[in-house]
Amino acid sequence: MGTLALVATVASPSAAASGQPTGPYTGMGTCPTSSTQMQDPNQAVVGCTVATIGGGGFTVGSTQVNFSSPMTVSFGVTWAKGGPTVTFPDKSTAELFSTVSPTDGKELQSSPLDVPIPGLSNFWPGVTSAIVLIEPAGPITNFAPLSAGENYPIFQLPIKLHLLNAFLGLSCYIGSDSAPIVLSPTAGTTSPPPPNQPVKGSTGTISIGRDPNGFGDTVVGFANATLNDNALPVPGANGCGLFGSANWIVNLLFGLPSAAGHNAITLSSVTTDLAVDSSDSDLINAINATRK
Repeated sequence: MGTLALVATVASPSAAASGQPTGPYTGMGTCPTSSTQMQDPNQAVVGCTVATIGGGGFTVGSTQVNFSSPMTVSFGVTWAKGGPTVTFPDKSTAELFSTVSPTDGKELQSSPLDVPIPGLSNFWPGVTSAIVLIEPAGPITNFAPLSAGENYPIFQLPIKLHLLNAFLGLSCYIGSDSAPIVLSPTAGTTSPPPPNQPVKGSTGTISIGRDPNGFGDTVVGFANATLNDNALPVPGANGCGLFGSANWIVNLLFGLPSAAGHNAITLSSVTTDLAVDSSDSDLINAINATRK
């Protein structure tokens, strides 16, 4: 279950009743409980999760950027009867959950980052720096909330970095939907290629409880978890300048493409709330009972 915290990802329920969910379901107002996937009777488990990433940062080559404000990840989860599992070295197993996009389509929400351009003194944001937006490049996959701190990714999330700069145009990216940066963070110990060294994460504090109003779902909370991925490669730039004429400048300044072993991302102060049930209707009722 430690992985659940690490994933720091998940969603909220549909807004069938007025008001937003409260208590253990706070932030789950966009969980896609009315989706075809979550209402499929073949699902053995359905759930909603909301995760907040309070800190951390990423390193690409020699460029290091700290996250200056919280990020959130949200989505619904399903696991069909007889669905896929993963087996760990100690022979224990865990389910691999499928994910469902929240009703607002925003699996990942983050604030812009002001990233200095290497070699320049940053006194003019957007000119002597690039404003960077972290954007999803595809859905979250391979969600393993029950991996319980094993040395295994909690999820995989493809992203792209949108660079906004006066000289680079509006379509400058590092990574793309077809060639994304794939994050595979773990609360366990990483296994990167050199020169990066293994680093250990943390599942934080785990709490498990029943629904406060007597419904059948289980509510799992993770507080202050830390997830790491320092084995990811980072592709080169695309769409920078007129017809991509400035791609080479971005690649030169940031040392792109950057091979695995030279990059890292840390997600710290991760707080995750996950509500799971064997019945989608029961989950909906449990969430709606807390709406105010």
